[in-house]
Amino acid sequence: MASTVTESRPGYGQLLRTPRAWTFLLPGFAARQPFAMLTISIVLLVQHTTGSYGAAGAVSAATGVSMALFAPFSGKLADRFGQRAVLVPGVLVHSASVIALTVLALSDAPLWALFVAAVPAGASTPQIGPMVRARWGVKLQDSPLATTAAAFESVTDELTFVLGPLLATALCTGIDPSAGLLTEAGLTLVGGLLFAAQKSTQPKPSSQHEEGHARVEHVSALRIPGVRVLIVTFLGIGAVFGGMQVSLAAFTESIGEPGLNGVLYGTFAAGNMLSGLVCGALAWKVSPQRRLLVAYAALTLMASGLWAAHSALLLAGIGLLVGVCIAPALITGYTLVDKLVPPTGRTEAFTWLTGAVALGQAAAVTVAGQLEDRLWDGAGFLVPLGGTALALVVLVTLRSRLVPKASGRTVARGVGHRVPVAVD
Repeated sequence: MASTVTESRPGYGQLLRTPRAWTFLLPGFAARQPFAMLTISIVLLVQHTTGSYGAAGAVSAATGVSMALFAPFSGKLADRFGQRAVLVPGVLVHSASVIALTVLALSDAPLWALFVAAVPAGASTPQIGPMVRARWGVKLQDSPLATTAAAFESVTDELTFVLGPLLATALCTGIDPSAGLLTEAGLTLVGGLLFAAQKSTQPKPSSQHEEGHARVEHVSALRIPGVRVLIVTFLGIGAVFGGMQVSLAAFTESIGEPGLNGVLYGTFAAGNMLSGLVCGALAWKVSPQRRLLVAYAALTLMASGLWAAHSALLLAGIGLLVGVCIAPALITGYTLVDKLVPPTGRTEAFTWLTGAVALGQAAAVTVAGQLEDRLWDGAGFLVPLGGTALALVVLVTLRSRLVPKASGRTVARGVGHRVPVAVD
């Protein structure tokens, strides 16, 4: 996807010199890695203990579904009562649930017991990415660096989806099948508590806001048509992550080289990472709506070649191209949130999108696991193609809903005055 830069954007270096930014960026980066480590770590551990990719995918799916369903609720609670109030109990429950799931899996517990531990593990996954974005909003109100911060967070999200599964795969295959989940629990606990301790940079809870006699009505981000289209789009991206995780593990095992799993996923990750860094650093002439369409069409095209790759070298090449195409779609989708959603609903909108990725990933690992168990080796690679193709049809059909309307309805009212805020 070609484009040129219209003007110089304030750089990442200038952004990172923002006072006290590192106090929430470093613990935030550690605490958000588990979001991308959890499902693949479950797949690798449960497959090791049960011998079934179908069972592993089902347990992982239970975690992903509960994560997706509870993420927007968690975002709303953080907006209302403060991030610290949500994070502290959340990371404690999450770490305990993940450790319990690990112990049960290693003890050959029945499948239903694994589901019992998987649900709270997913539901309590901390939504660090949206919380970091909200903190940037507090630090950079009306600053030219706000756009750079949005790009930086998109790249960081991308790196999380890349580095998390890569780290989990390396730990599970190189050290012990349980190492991925135990590391995930430790990072969540330490990073989450350190992040929550940075009270000076967190947004003020809406329950403490005083705006004279004004009564503020918050419109749910889910009521905005463009957000619903983006949710479907991110479901397809989640299908790529989930399908790749299961299918690469099954492929390398089928050829007797399980250690290649980390190499192949690393190649996919490299394309994703480099593309994300480039896309986040540029200001594009092409509209984000058009960029999303082109990027998603390219992603679907590249995903169509995965199932036909019968050698590790060819699979690495196609995986690299798939990774290159994911980053522009993800980054552009997050950028559109700033155009479609008013500030009072953006944290919720971001949690809907991250939840959609988790839900798509959960569905993908379930279906891909069943395909690998019941059909031929590599059949799971049909999942990324199917997920992105269906999402592309929705995106093309409803692309007009991604264009912000020129005027919006009033969502905030006070005594004797009206403050219009565009929400569509």
